[in-house]
Amino acid sequence: MTELSSKLVRIDPFRLHIERRGRMVTDATIYASEAVKLEPDAVSQLCDAASLLPARKVLATADIHVGFGIPIGAVLGLEGAIMPPAVGYDINCGMRLLRSPFSKGDIDTDKIAADIARDIPLGEGRENLQLGKTQIETVIHKGVSAIPDISERSNHRVWEAFDPDQFADDILRIEENGCLPAEPAAVPKRAVQKGSNQLGTLGGGNHFIEIQYVQEVFDNDLAESFGLFKNQLVVMIHSGSRRFGYEIADEYMNVAARVPENADRKKMLSYLSAESRAGKNYIQAMGAAANFAFTNRHIMALLVRRCFNRMFGPTPLPLVYDIAHNMAKLETHNGKRLWVHRKGATRAFGPKQMGGGIFARTGQPIITPGSMGTASFLLVGTGDSEESLNSVNHGAGRIMSRTAARGKTRNGRIITPAQISDDQFKRSMKGIKVIAGNKNKIKEEAPGAYKDIEEVVRIVIECGWAKAVARMVPLAVLKG
Repeated sequence: MTELSSKLVRIDPFRLHIERRGRMVTDATIYASEAVKLEPDAVSQLCDAASLLPARKVLATADIHVGFGIPIGAVLGLEGAIMPPAVGYDINCGMRLLRSPFSKGDIDTDKIAADIARDIPLGEGRENLQLGKTQIETVIHKGVSAIPDISERSNHRVWEAFDPDQFADDILRIEENGCLPAEPAAVPKRAVQKGSNQLGTLGGGNHFIEIQYVQEVFDNDLAESFGLFKNQLVVMIHSGSRRFGYEIADEYMNVAARVPENADRKKMLSYLSAESRAGKNYIQAMGAAANFAFTNRHIMALLVRRCFNRMFGPTPLPLVYDIAHNMAKLETHNGKRLWVHRKGATRAFGPKQMGGGIFARTGQPIITPGSMGTASFLLVGTGDSEESLNSVNHGAGRIMSRTAARGKTRNGRIITPAQISDDQFKRSMKGIKVIAGNKNKIKEEAPGAYKDIEEVVRIVIECGWAKAVARMVPLAVLKG
């Protein structure tokens, strides 16, 4: 064993152990190889998470990096408690993968990307589909299943791509079938006000729409079961609950911070009893944000389908899967009922856990993006990931902050030089069409700001938690 620091001890090529000490109530584990750079502050945040009284299991995947209170890439199993900061601000930020009948070179991907960018607003604060009070309550209650209802009550170009038969298949290919229990009364009014016009918008930060091609197939049988083949064009969508989810998260973080039991904790480390009124309300509100996010990704997928249909005639663009990040779910692990919080992590159920559904043979599909200039992966869960609470990383993970990547200026003067130069950024994006909602911030998402996705995915596979199905690389990237 090699001592890495006063906290971290490497126990094998993929596992780092943090022994319980001081205020910690449980040990913690980080699943990372020697090649993965770890931020000391992120490790300290993980120790803070392991110091929470309800904590029974605390771990982090290889994409761990600093977050608000709890690091991104953390997985917490809490007994009898729910913790808004361990879910995060972008509730149900998640991934969606659509497959096309086209191969690389068959169509002009730059042109279709530009068409999609005209239909889907990119960036923060943008608006698209307008919802009235009744409609947004329907989304809160029903999630994606609300779409047929709201399509009958609104006039919007998105409904040109709605097909009832395709919709019935789509529902089966969304985690939780696109709906969690939720109650409108638990949702702050400000969330409804801010989110009522944001369905069908991408957002900013690391959210994206990419037109990719399948560069490599690792398992022909699994790929065929998902309708994938080498050189196939696919569309990947990454977005969440927009301002609707942000307002819910902020409200309940403030509620938790005011609970007397949290008097000695900061807002970013406050939690609620899952049986308290406030805790139950947050669970319902979190479900509402999740349903909003599922619906948001589905609306964008319909708009993508509309663009393909307009350009190429009726074009099937079936859904492969839609998977959630930034969620808390009540699950049983080693005989204990735990609220499993996955912040910047995603569920990885195996075939047995997916029994009764269309993924009972394959296991749960796991969509793992890299960065805007690198590969993304489709994996499937094996069911052999109990040690990680059936969780894997949600992406590559940052190695530098957004400010560090783009630098800081004031009145035209450079305050902090960018760690990624314009020339480095251009080279890293060579051959990829980039459409950005905010060109001044695009370097924040440069490939050089992220860890090596190949290494991060290798760890998951070597740990036995998932199998690789295919690697996809971008041809065109739409960013906020």
